[in-house]
Amino acid sequence: MRIRHSVIVAAIAAAPLAHAETGDNWKGEAELGVLISSGNTDETIVNGRLGLAHEVEKWRSTGELSSKYSETENETTAEEYRASAETDYKFDERQYWFLRGAYEDDRFSGYDFESSVTTGYGNRVWQSGDRSFLDLSAGAGYRYNKLDMVNAEGEDTEKEAIARLAGQFDYALSDNALFRQKLSTEVGLDENNTITESETALQANVVGNLSMKAAYRVKHVSDPPAGSESTDKELSLSLLYGF
Repeated sequence: MRIRHSVIVAAIAAAPLAHAETGDNWKGEAELGVLISSGNTDETIVNGRLGLAHEVEKWRSTGELSSKYSETENETTAEEYRASAETDYKFDERQYWFLRGAYEDDRFSGYDFESSVTTGYGNRVWQSGDRSFLDLSAGAGYRYNKLDMVNAEGEDTEKEAIARLAGQFDYALSDNALFRQKLSTEVGLDENNTITESETALQANVVGNLSMKAAYRVKHVSDPPAGSESTDKELSLSLLYGF
């Protein structure tokens, strides 16, 4: 069952590539952060991310893969894998219709995996130059989450229709520095379980295509699985290579 749903979400995530054309319209970035400490406490933290974007006159497509792993005293304390993709059909320079798929496997979240598919309307309500803009979107879709353990109702899945609200604000502080704020919330229309995510990031160019990035990410689940915290917070520092 898990493999089947993973394949479905992967197919949705691959949809943006169906509209991609070869040429110079691709952009990408690879991110890597590593912290290894020893002495009183032996600890290893690794996080990585790969992002791709493609844009032509009528289509804009983005995809992202990320992972996080940490180990303390030879014991795994965090292990997470995430994938998401979105394709936008542009009605004009500002308005667009989006289709988005997302999948997450977090070993310590209380979920075996989380997945969702959403579609809706978006608007680039403000833009200044190529690097500063504000996107807002609203839509609806479906959530399918697999629990690690059976819940109080005797079920091991969460299946419900959802409403999604999201925004992304990019602001070029200078030719070499960028501020980015992402915010999204998905509200369950049956069980009212709300998942809200925020990422605040600042990146500055070091040399050539290499940048430093500092990011603060928060994820809040209003009704988490039994034994799991409702809020996860993450602060990271990493190197970013653009291509």
